[in-house]
Amino acid sequence: MSQSILEKEQYYWNLWTNCRDEKARDFLVKRYMPLVSYHVQRIAVGLPRNVSTDDLKSLGMFGLLDSLNKFDPSRQLKFDTYASFRIRGAILDGLRKEDWLSRGTREKAKKIESTIERLEQQYMRQVSAKEVAEELEISEEDVYMTMNEQFFANVLSLDETSNDHEDGELKYSNSIKDQESVLPEDELVKQETIAELTKVIATLKEKERLVLSLFYHEELTLTEIGEVLGLSTSRISQIHSKAIYKLREIMEKTMK
Repeated sequence: MSQSILEKEQYYWNLWTNCRDEKARDFLVKRYMPLVSYHVQRIAVGLPRNVSTDDLKSLGMFGLLDSLNKFDPSRQLKFDTYASFRIRGAILDGLRKEDWLSRGTREKAKKIESTIERLEQQYMRQVSAKEVAEELEISEEDVYMTMNEQFFANVLSLDETSNDHEDGELKYSNSIKDQESVLPEDELVKQETIAELTKVIATLKEKERLVLSLFYHEELTLTEIGEVLGLSTSRISQIHSKAIYKLREIMEKTMK
C-alpha cells in the first residue's frame, strides 16, 4: 500500500476516532468491506444452498460497523484482526438464532445416516457416498451436501460464543483465548487430533488434499483456489464437499 493511501486512511481513522465523522465512517466501511466478503465466502461453504449470501453479508456488516464503533486504536491490536473476529462472530450468531437447517434436510440426513449404518453392517466395511446414493436413489452430490450441512449445524450449535456480557450485550473480546497460556490437557487433545487428522487426510486423493490445504492452511477462497487449479468454483466446491464428507465419516468413527 502506497504512503499516500496509508496517510489518507490514517486521516480518516483520526477523523472517525475523534469526531465520529460519517464521511470517515463510510470511507472505512468501504475500505474494510473485503473482510466481510472474505468471511462470508468461507462460512458459506458449509451452509445449505437455501441460505442467502446477501443475508450473511448483512450480518457481517453489523459486525464491521460494531468493530468501528468499539475499536480502540490505543490498544496494540490491528483493526483487521479485531474486525475479522467480530465479523465472523456476528455471522455465526445470526445463524445460531435461525433454524436455517430445514426440517426436510434434517430428515434426509437421518435417513442417510441410518442407511450408512445399515450398509456398513451389511458389508462390514465403510461404504462410499455413491453406494448410499444408489441405495436411496438420490444423487451422490446430494449425499455430500446433506451430510456436510448437518455436520456444520452440529458444530455451530456447540461453538457457542462466550456467556460474558457487558451491559446486556455479548462481549466477543472475552472469548478470545490467551494464546500464551495453553493447558496441558488441551495441548494433548490437540496433538492427538492433529495426528489422527493427518492420517485421515493422507488417505484422500491428491486434488482433495490440495483443495483442503489451500482452503484451510493458505486461507484462499474457493474462487481463488479455482483460479489456481484452473477449475470452476462449483467444481472446487464439489471437491471440498467430498473431502469433508470423507473426513467426517472417518473421524466420527475414530472418535467413537
